[in-house]
Amino acid sequence: MNFDAARAYLTARPEAIEDFPFGPDVYVYKILGKMFATLSEENQLARMNLKCDPHEALILRDIFDAVVPGYHMNKTHWNTVYLDGTIPEGELQRMIDASYSLVVSRLTRKQRSRLRLHHGDDAL
Repeated sequence: MNFDAARAYLTARPEAIEDFPFGPDVYVYKILGKMFATLSEENQLARMNLKCDPHEALILRDIFDAVVPGYHMNKTHWNTVYLDGTIPEGELQRMIDASYSLVVSRLTRKQRSRLRLHHGDDAL
């Protein structure tokens, strides 16, 4: 997965928006105002910050050299994932989906119900 593929996958999440609160070089992805990912590129190497269960975050860091504690984020709950080609695309998609789901789970019951009604449980 490269920068463009990651951007397409992130924006395809139901009701995800792309925002630039940290400047034009850091793409921020939110669901109902809550951040679930960032995406940036430096020296032609893309990287994402993704929210993660603390236990799973540690496991992913052990398994993949391209996963490190979240850059400029709470390192307990966020991982930085370098898109260097060493992580299978399906695993990257799973990480993005998990980040999105964690943020959705913290929304209000009313917000979650509205999302389920419009997009179904499988999409969330």
